Parts: sequence; structure tokens; C-alpha cells
Amino acid sequence: MESATAKSNVIHNDDKKIEDIGDGEKKLSSDGELEANLAVSDEEGRKILTKVDYRLVPILAVLYLVAFLDRSNIGNANVAGLTTDLGMHGLQYNTAVTLFFVPYTLLEVPSNIVLKMMRPSRWITILMFSWGLTMTLMGLVSSYGGLLAGRFFLGVTEAGFFPAATFLLTLWYRRYEVQRRMAVFYVAATLSGAFSGLLAYGIQKLDGRSGLEGWQWIFLIEGLIPVVLSFFIWKILPDSPETASFLTQRERNYLIHRLAEDPGSGTARVTNQDKMAKEHIIAGLSDWKVWAAVVIFWGNTVGVYGFTATVPTVINGLGYSAANAQLLTIPIYLFASIVTIIFAFWSDYAQTRSPFIIAGYCIASCGFIAQLAIPHPLYPGLTYGFLFPVAAGLYCPFVCLVSWIANSLAPSSKRAVGMALLISVGNMGGIMGSNIYLKREAPKYTTGFAVSLTMCCCAIVMTFVLRWAYRRENAKRAKLQAEHSDEEIRAMYSEQEMLDLGDKSPFFRYTL
Repeated sequence: MESATAKSNVIHNDDKKIEDIGDGEKKLSSDGELEANLAVSDEEGRKILTKVDYRLVPILAVLYLVAFLDRSNIGNANVAGLTTDLGMHGLQYNTAVTLFFVPYTLLEVPSNIVLKMMRPSRWITILMFSWGLTMTLMGLVSSYGGLLAGRFFLGVTEAGFFPAATFLLTLWYRRYEVQRRMAVFYVAATLSGAFSGLLAYGIQKLDGRSGLEGWQWIFLIEGLIPVVLSFFIWKILPDSPETASFLTQRERNYLIHRLAEDPGSGTARVTNQDKMAKEHIIAGLSDWKVWAAVVIFWGNTVGVYGFTATVPTVINGLGYSAANAQLLTIPIYLFASIVTIIFAFWSDYAQTRSPFIIAGYCIASCGFIAQLAIPHPLYPGLTYGFLFPVAAGLYCPFVCLVSWIANSLAPSSKRAVGMALLISVGNMGGIMGSNIYLKREAPKYTTGFAVSLTMCCCAIVMTFVLRWAYRRENAKRAKLQAEHSDEEIRAMYSEQEMLDLGDKSPFFRYTL
């Protein structure tokens, strides 16, 4: 992870004085910058990161599990009698699923701008309480219009959480450390499918209690969970290494320095403490590589959101009872979780992203081809078996892609906007995914599986394009460094200008 001792990196500045601040730490006088990193052994560095892991990652994982549970439990509610009790017909269920994504996609970029200007723990707490309250109230709806209103406001209140949480992780870990942590966090979404099926199976047994239907109990109970958690999260969720009260000053300085010295080439510095400015917003919104990554993102969201909202119904249509259909979703999501974790650790170890994205979508494509080829509802066991590669292949490339783009955007303000844009427009694929699994095509769902397969193929092609663009830019910068010394290149910029360049710096290297 680190060398036996972390090198002391000196920023030369003739007019600034070094002063000792104790415990072996040094810094420049108040008008300067930190001069020297602490000498931290490899073992001590691992202990510091482990300390951060235990404090940050489990909290975000639990929160994301709850968030994904609340946005996707409409699939379980459908099996539990939602559409029948509300007199829904035709495409009304698809419309209810889709409506969530309208505010969800429009508000993610503004949400991350707010996040960068205030404490992440406070903003995430506000979002969490709001979506929990909305979900709880959805358990009281008695009409189709009420369901639509609930889904809309659920999209409003959940919009900022995922981009906020993924951005928060990038403030703590270096580029080839962040994906495995992000995978543990994201796999909560995969596990939420399994947990949702198990929880819905149990909650359905409350059907008729207090005059409420089973699907109403699902909304009520699963909505109260984030409301209760919100009373604790604001206090225990850490915001950044600079303000982490659970770390010593020595540990905070260590994390700050190692992040600053992780621009990709080892000869420059990046910053996570830049203030949000108009230039960062424009840079994040106008980077064509982020828009290219959106197409790759659609390969995931088109399939995942259609799949999670429909898979209980698909299994139900194979001849299994509603209760067993809920339970049979569990092994599918557990398998997808295992594959996602394996891909994440392997990708960080190999220090590359794109091959794992391509491999994941290839696995999903095989699953979709099989679903199209199998004559439904014949061979229910075979049909069920090929749902496993569909889920695994859709989930595992996602965390690779988010990490890839996070690795390729600097400074942090541009990263906050760019990641929010990727997730925002990328989640518009959920609108398509929610409307391609048509009830009249059950249990074969030809349109749904065919469109999902097409988007996986498009994602594979765009991954090759983006890899080629990053490789070409890295080669240009390597050639510049070969022709000019680092001192000559640095002479063209001040230290602050070099930091402001971010991923445009001649020293920055894109991950492939």
C-alpha cells in the first residue's frame, strides 16, 4: 500500500519559514502550506486506513442499503397486491416506477453543489429523514394519484444521497484504494434486493393487521427505518480527514498528505479543499468524457432498475407462489454481491478499470441472450438460473465505472459536479428500464431483455472509446515530460494554478 516510510515532500518557497508543531510534524508559517509529511510506517499507515474503514464504510453501506430498499420496494409491494388494491391497470405501474427518476435525475447536481458548501453529515441526515418520512406516508395512500405523488417526492428526497456518499469516499482514499471501499458500500444495493425480498416476505404476514394491507406495511416499516437512523447519523458520520474527531492530528495529517500526492504521476499535488466556484461547475458539466461515461452508466441503470422492479414478478410468472418468488430473489442478489466484491478488489489490485467494466457487461449480455432464447414459461429452473449472470453482470461494472470517473476528475469541486452529472443523467436510464418490462409480455419480457442487452453492448463499445481517449491523453503528457524537465513545466504555473488545473495538469495521469 505504502513504502516502508512515507517520503517528505518539500514545497520550495524561499519566503516562508518552517515551524515545528510537535510530534514530529512540521508545517510552514501561517501564510504558507504544509511542508513535510510525517514518517509513517507501512504498518501504521494500514492501521490508520483500517480505522477510517471501520468508521466510514459500514455507515455508508447501511444507509445505501436503506435508500435502495426504499426506492425498489415497489416491486415487492406489487407482488403483495399494490396494483390490485389501487385498481391500477395497463402501464400505470410502470408510470409509478418511472416517476421517481424525474426529480431524482434533475436534482443530483444541485445536491452535490450544496454538499460541497456544507457538512456532508448534515446534508445526508436531512435527505435521509426526508425520504424516510415520504416512504412512511406512502403506506397510507389509497389511490393511484397518491402513489404517484409519493414516488415523485421520494425521488426528490433521495436524489442527493448516492452522489454525496460516493463523493465522500473519494475524500478519504487514494485512487487505487477507493473502489474496494466503494464496492462494500455499493454492494449494499445488491444486498438490498435480497434483504428486501426477505423483509417483504415477513412483513406480508402482517396483511390485514390494523386494517392495513401487506404492501402498506412494507412501505410503513421500511420508511420508519431511515427516520430512526437519521437521529444518529449526523453525529457519527465523519465529513473529511481535516475535521475527523476520531483521528489524532498526526493521523489526519498523514491522510491529507497522501491524498494530496495522488495525482497519478507522482510529481504533482491535488487538493480536496478547494472551494466550489463557477469554473468548477462549468468544467464538470462540460467534460465530454463524463458524458461518454453516461452511456456506459446506462448499460447498468436500464437493466438494473427494470430488473429489480420486475424480477419478483418474473419468478412469480414461472409458476412459483408470491411468497416463494420473494424468497427466490435472495440467492440472485447474494451471488451478484460476491461477484461485485471480487471485481472491485481485483480492479484495485490490477490498478485498472475498463477491462472489468467490459467483462461485467459481457456476463450480463450472456444472461440476457439466454433469457431471450429460453421458451418461457417452460424450463423454469433454467430461466431462474440465468437470472444470476444478469444480476452479477449488471451490478459489478457499476462500481468500476464510478471509481474510474472519480479517479479521472480533479480538483474535488469538479469531481463533485462531474460525479453528480454522471449519476444524474446516468440514472435517466432508469426511466427507460422502468418502461421496457411490459406486463403484457410476461413472463418472457422480450422487449425488456432485448433493450437491456442492446444497452450492455453500447456500454462495451463506449468503454473502449473512453479507454482510448484516456490512453492518448496520458501518452501526450508523458511525451511532454520526456521533452521538458519537471522544473521547466512547473515554471509556467504558480503552485495554486497547478492545483487549479486538476486533471488538466501535465502531471496528472488518467486511470485506464
